[in-house]
Amino acid sequence: MSDQVEGVTSRRLPTAAPNGELARVLLAFLATAGIFYVNIMPAIVDGLIEGLNFSNRDAGLVGSANTYGAAFGAFTVVFYVKRMNWRRSAYALLIGLIAVDLASILLKTPGALIATRAFHGFIGGALVGIGFAVMSRTSEVSRTFGYLLTIQFGLGGLGIIYLPSLVPIFGTKALFLSLIAFSTVTLLMLPFLPEYPAGENHHTRKAGAIKVVPAAAALLATFLFQAANMGIYAYSIGIGKFAGLSPGFVSSSLGVSAWVAISGSVFVIVLSTRFGRLRPVGLAILITAAATWMLHFSHVNPDSWVSSVYWLANAVIAITWAFTISYLLGMNAEFDTTGQMAALGGFASKMGMASGPAVAALIVGESNYGLVINVATIALILCLVVVIMPARILDSGE
Repeated sequence: MSDQVEGVTSRRLPTAAPNGELARVLLAFLATAGIFYVNIMPAIVDGLIEGLNFSNRDAGLVGSANTYGAAFGAFTVVFYVKRMNWRRSAYALLIGLIAVDLASILLKTPGALIATRAFHGFIGGALVGIGFAVMSRTSEVSRTFGYLLTIQFGLGGLGIIYLPSLVPIFGTKALFLSLIAFSTVTLLMLPFLPEYPAGENHHTRKAGAIKVVPAAAALLATFLFQAANMGIYAYSIGIGKFAGLSPGFVSSSLGVSAWVAISGSVFVIVLSTRFGRLRPVGLAILITAAATWMLHFSHVNPDSWVSSVYWLANAVIAITWAFTISYLLGMNAEFDTTGQMAALGGFASKMGMASGPAVAALIVGESNYGLVINVATIALILCLVVVIMPARILDSGE
């Protein structure tokens, strides 16, 4: 039975208006649930190091495996998203996430966790792909992604602040229980979403053949941007500690940065495409690159909230990250009206988020954080070059 028929014949619960603000928030939770671990990645990496005595490399590879699994889950959904019952699939995937997170609590070795988290990632990636596809059926899709980043950074900030201090008391189960809680809340929200059938788009964009080259460039820009930021983010606690900052200051800095980042995603909600895409996105990527380079000087004024380079750089990166990725994901979605390009955008995003920590894990060694910063900065400059063409095409309405 299709979503549309099911919605007409059997749904009794009230649902949010398809293009209303509440619906955008509910969709943001749906698309976040499958990959919320990314928003608390520093806490997970550091928690595995502190709680299970994993090496820097092993902890990074656990996070990377989780995100690579998500990339392939998102890619798999691309081929089915137009004809699947997305709501029923979302129920099954959320229950699967909860089950795998419960199993993860029992595992204590790198190999077992890498394999299990890769499977978790596959389930979560499929859920994110569904979420992105459904989000692409709303009007002003960049605004919807703005809500997504607002939820991710807001709740991620809470996790970064509190989870590192809970791991020494409760062990790594504190990390996985936080993920279970998020999935459970999302499961309870799911019935209140409208149907969003694939054959009925809630925006005014016209269907047509996908422009392959600019669409591919938008996907590549998304990959590069996410890889650069996640490579840094996964080791941001290590960067701070290596610079001589106290663990409490580091966690607080990252948590506050995540909350400050909300301003970036809110700005997207307000701004939408009023000034096009190229100018705001290009400027934001350039600022991200500059702030990433600033992390070389994290040791300046340690533990000083007034002038610490570390917290300032992370705050700027967080703001421009939330701002830019909202536009990039929106750009991917705007190259078609069925949700397939949105799902592919999810795949590119997850591949970037997996590849960044993987590359960082391979080059960081014991404490080679300077090289990680350099590679991330270069990737951001490449992203800036790649994004120009697709942004110009969308701005021109071609």
